[in-house]
Amino acid sequence: MNLNIKNETGKLKSVVLGQPKSNGPIPTLAESYDAKSYNTIENDIYPKEEDIVFEMSEFEKVLKKYDVEVFRPKIIKDYNQVFARDVAFVIEDKMIISNIIPDRADEQEAYRHIIDKVSWRNVVNLPEKAHIEGGDVIVWDEFLFIGTSYSPDYRNLKTARTNEYAIEILKEYFPKKRIIDLDLKKSDTKPYEGILHLDCTFNPIGEDKCVIYKNGFVDEDDYQLVLDIFGEENCFNVNDEEMFQMFPNVFSIAPDVVVSDKAFTRMNDHFRNEWGITVEEIPYREISKMGGLLRCSTLPLVRE
Repeated sequence: MNLNIKNETGKLKSVVLGQPKSNGPIPTLAESYDAKSYNTIENDIYPKEEDIVFEMSEFEKVLKKYDVEVFRPKIIKDYNQVFARDVAFVIEDKMIISNIIPDRADEQEAYRHIIDKVSWRNVVNLPEKAHIEGGDVIVWDEFLFIGTSYSPDYRNLKTARTNEYAIEILKEYFPKKRIIDLDLKKSDTKPYEGILHLDCTFNPIGEDKCVIYKNGFVDEDDYQLVLDIFGEENCFNVNDEEMFQMFPNVFSIAPDVVVSDKAFTRMNDHFRNEWGITVEEIPYREISKMGGLLRCSTLPLVRE
């Protein structure tokens, strides 16, 4: 397989979509590894497996409507495998295998049949102490935006998934990229006060636009930098409640086609009416309760 990911919106040719089946029992609060899941478990609204299966099947239908080749990980019994983005990610022709949190380490073996399709020269296994997950990595032509946490509590935060060491290694692999590290607010238990991954607060759309949540960044200068790169008029700003609902975490099939949750009325209307983008709306409210949405559920392999 000849990998090719140079940005977030090029016409999608092949992708891995997470696996909704055999999710296992509802986690305890201690077993949750993000603030949204913590909130869901605490309020006794954790999604049922049949609802997760239904929503992911609707996503797969849309992908196949646009002739996208869809791969799926093998099923691990009683294991949450919905969020493919965290297991690995692709930059240009390289697949980087994430050093994900120990609670999810078994997931990677379920992707072995997909990873084996890639030349070994193009598979990057990071050093053990380099922590990074695909939700924190946004490829945008010459830019590589990377969400991280510089908090002194980094080691104690389950939601701090990407560290400075991993960013330094990516600089070595992609010396021509302009790498922009963005310090994200973190919380393991309060979903309105923390950001799990960069794509929960910022996501490029179309040719030159983005969705962004200002309060997700520790330093307002980081938010301003993104606005300077894209142009303020090209940025759709979401509020606190819309961030909680996961508005930024939509998924582009092409520059002019976005898959979005049908509940995101204000943003979907803006995409259509102001930016001329086709919006494929699907239900994804139940999956959102587990701390991720559409971008989180995918691992793009090839874009035109």
